[in-house]
Amino acid sequence: MAQAVSHSPSAPLSIPVRIPLRELLPWAVFAGVLALALLYFVGAEQGATSLISGNTVHEFVHDGRHLLGFPCH
Repeated sequence: MAQAVSHSPSAPLSIPVRIPLRELLPWAVFAGVLALALLYFVGAEQGATSLISGNTVHEFVHDGRHLLGFPCH
């Protein structure tokens, strides 16, 4: 005699939460400014455009410069 297969109730489907643009926009702007600052320090912080005197920043990001294809020698 075959037994009936019992199914457990499935979990309810989760609906994604919508994030309003007015809440997301400040974080997107912050991330963009941070990315531009990082790009500046990795790519252009040396020589005539230097904001910080000395070689400290250049030496700190030196390998990253070469990895991203920025010339520095």
